[in-house]
Amino acid sequence: MRLFALTLTLVFVFYDMVPNELSFSSHDVYIISQICTSTQQWVSMDILHSSIAATILSLVFCGFILHLLTRKVDGKKRYHPIGGTIFNQLINFHRLHHYMTDLASKYKTYRLISPFRSEIYTSDPVNVEYILKTNFDNYGRGRYHYSNLKDLLGDGIFTVDGDKWREQRKLSSHEFSTRVLRDFSSVVFRKNVAKLAHILSEAASSEKTVDIQDLFMKATLDSIFKVAFGVELDSMCGSNEEGKKFGDAFDNASEMTLWRYVDIFWKIKRTLNIGSEAKLRNNIRTIDEFVYKLIHRKTEQMCRPEADLSLQWKKEDILSRFLQITGTDPKFLRDIILSFIIAGKDTTATTLSWFIYVLCKYPHVQEKVAQEIKEATAEKQDATDITDFAANVCEDALEKMQYLHAALTETLRLYPAVPVDGKICFSDDTLPDGFSVNKGDMVSYQPYAMGRMKFIWGDDAEEYKPERWLDGDGFFRPESPFKFTAFQAGPRICLGKEFAFRQMKIFSSVLLSYFVFKLSDDKKTVNYRTMINLHINGGLHVRVFHR
Repeated sequence: MRLFALTLTLVFVFYDMVPNELSFSSHDVYIISQICTSTQQWVSMDILHSSIAATILSLVFCGFILHLLTRKVDGKKRYHPIGGTIFNQLINFHRLHHYMTDLASKYKTYRLISPFRSEIYTSDPVNVEYILKTNFDNYGRGRYHYSNLKDLLGDGIFTVDGDKWREQRKLSSHEFSTRVLRDFSSVVFRKNVAKLAHILSEAASSEKTVDIQDLFMKATLDSIFKVAFGVELDSMCGSNEEGKKFGDAFDNASEMTLWRYVDIFWKIKRTLNIGSEAKLRNNIRTIDEFVYKLIHRKTEQMCRPEADLSLQWKKEDILSRFLQITGTDPKFLRDIILSFIIAGKDTTATTLSWFIYVLCKYPHVQEKVAQEIKEATAEKQDATDITDFAANVCEDALEKMQYLHAALTETLRLYPAVPVDGKICFSDDTLPDGFSVNKGDMVSYQPYAMGRMKFIWGDDAEEYKPERWLDGDGFFRPESPFKFTAFQAGPRICLGKEFAFRQMKIFSSVLLSYFVFKLSDDKKTVNYRTMINLHINGGLHVRVFHR
């Protein structure tokens, strides 16, 4: 407490030096009390283990107060209401999106203060459209996001701006628009869902409980690896121990990377190679060893004289296609392919997991989806087995599954794969709501919170209702991407949106044709794990029954 007394003394010395017309409002006093409370909680949680750390925290505390006062010096600008501090995020890290949803229900847009910048969080579709489209050039990843993400994702499309971003966007956009990739990926999806269905069939016959999220993670990893690298990882069956190590390392690295956003000491930890940063470094080493080996192997294959590039490689994986276009810079290939993996593995797997969860909670929806699939695939009902059925789920049948598409979209509304997405403001600006944003501030929109806002979706916002996405004739009716933000919007809209829906619909159509899903314990609370993507904490344990 002596440190806090010293800090307050320093604050008030500064306060005596600033113009007399400045004074603390009742709201300022409230925020200062919030800082004190959250700081004391931080100490009580044993996050601080030394007097040095406590001293640093004291100086940070002082910086917060100075931040409040200096913001008051410029009377020409209006700033969004303060919802709390970065310490509140740290304390609520285990329930971060609940905490931010609570704030969003009070303020459409609010800010959390930190020692070096304000962090603005918005759930207002008008503001979202402004930062993602209208004034797109002023909001990007910036140095802040780049420094947090570069160890894992390097110079991939999710970390860079400017020419590097445009180059990768152009290359990726071309690949996702080709029929070659669509046809190749669909074959991969059908093959892997058949393998997953056989595993579930065995579980149903033996009445065993399964962690469906774990299986989806393995299935989507196998799929994206085949599409990206042309490699059969086979993590579902566990025949590739190296692949399992990669998958575990990738999940852990993702969590440790997100931790950087609330840990103000992470750069010190990285320098000293301690704590979460030491774990992150070890996991990234495992990732790199595996990925570079695959790139080296593919490069050798491409350089063999017998490799007919016009035929043999034309319909192959993304890595092969990039090798034809961009040459053989391993670092560039590593970064762009890892971006594909993080975009295509966890996002699809977590959405499918939450989809099975809501189907278990709403069995009438599960049956309605299953009936639609049965009608859409009626001509395939004479398939000899699951593998045959999966191999023959065609594009025309998927197109008929309007209610399934609505049910998946409604899942993404409430459980978006990326629950919060932040940009850095490159120059001083004013948002459409009339409040100012300063250069260097982080401006984030919140898909998780937005899906629960009554002013956006109505009084039933927190209810799972696929019907909200259908018109009077039962056809899917899309909403504005600035309202439904699960796939971003504007120039950065997700290139893999149709890719993801195709995979999810193929998986859903096969699994729901053959199985009924029920939670293993319907009284157990299901919650998320705070990561870059919205994983279900502890997995999703279900019982599977033959249909």
